[in-house]
Amino acid sequence: MPIYAYRCEACGFAKDVLQKMSDPQLTVCPSCGKESFKKQVTAAGFQLKGSGWYVTDFRGGTPPATGTAPAQKAEAAAPAPTPSGGSSDT
Repeated sequence: MPIYAYRCEACGFAKDVLQKMSDPQLTVCPSCGKESFKKQVTAAGFQLKGSGWYVTDFRGGTPPATGTAPAQKAEAAAPAPTPSGGSSDT
């Protein structure tokens, strides 16, 4: 269940409330009793850092290689082409 931050616009009272997403928003301030208790916008509880997901997926190892490495491997595995021209079977 998420924790929501509420603040009263009348008296300034602030409180963090553990609620289900389906629960109705609180409107009555528990401190002064006025209907000016509003949900605040807060920062997310996690941060994504780095240039990609591999930063956390491969911690302690090396990130997957990028570039043309697979194409170079394919060229190395292919047989060398034979020169065209005369045949050596004569």
